[in-house]
Amino acid sequence: MTVLDTTPPAPPPPGVPHAPPPPGVPQAGPPRYRPERPALVLAGQMLAILGAVLLCFVAQLTLLGGLKHERDQNSAYDAFRTDLAKATAPVTGLDGGRLLDSGTPVAILEIPRLRLQEVVLEGTSARTLKSGPGHVRNTPLPGQSGTSQIFGRKAAYGGPFAEIDKLRQGDEIVLTTGQGEHRYLVQGVRRANDKERTAPTGEGRLTLATADGSYFLPTDIIRVDARLVSEVQDKTRQLPSFAVPDNERAMVGDRSALVPIALWTLILAAAAVAAVYVRHRVGRWQTWVIGVPVIGAVSLTLADQAAALLPNLM
Repeated sequence: MTVLDTTPPAPPPPGVPHAPPPPGVPQAGPPRYRPERPALVLAGQMLAILGAVLLCFVAQLTLLGGLKHERDQNSAYDAFRTDLAKATAPVTGLDGGRLLDSGTPVAILEIPRLRLQEVVLEGTSARTLKSGPGHVRNTPLPGQSGTSQIFGRKAAYGGPFAEIDKLRQGDEIVLTTGQGEHRYLVQGVRRANDKERTAPTGEGRLTLATADGSYFLPTDIIRVDARLVSEVQDKTRQLPSFAVPDNERAMVGDRSALVPIALWTLILAAAAVAAVYVRHRVGRWQTWVIGVPVIGAVSLTLADQAAALLPNLM
């Protein structure tokens, strides 16, 4: 035996159990797959679609609503200038014994202090006021004897009357109708509980009205009164107060929008279900490419219809 030789380890005595091997460090492997919970996935997708609808609603009231107002005003201005040139512009709220159609251009309103020019339309429903200020049907047209009233929005769809509270006594308001140009001077701003200024017999007055309070949380109505300083025109036939449709009164919505709202809600629901189906059958990115434009367009249309239920002066 040499020095380098080693004595082999003695075998354990019989009956003694072997010591267990030390625990090893588990090797890293692929993450465990966790199956998606269908209920949670569906709820998340529905919440995302609801968020898109709400976003479209805000966009419709502000940015897109302003664009719609601008487009409708341009069309109304061209139509009214043509009527003036042909001497066919309306001078009464009745046409052959029947009411003028809602949205018919009846005047051009100019307020130099506010740098405002708007075409005034016949009727004051929420749907009509999306396109511009509206003439109250049971009042004389501007320039005629009596008190003519014009409603306009404060915030949504361009908010043409957002700054009428800045008008001061003596400021000029000019209106052009089928009877010519009519000049008014502002008498003052009137809020709730302020005394109404009535027009003496044979004189002309003008009242502009919009929502009072914060932009999208109106609390009451603010009015601007003005007196006619140009020649007074004879008053023509007008609608009696009791005959004004309920949806054209101040601070009310247009309930006729309920039917199209229900229809577009069903269409949106069908589009949402289709998007979820495509997502699971085809893929996520394909759903974005196909579903987002469709759901976006339907949501914007639904938002435009739903906006008609809001107060018409907002």
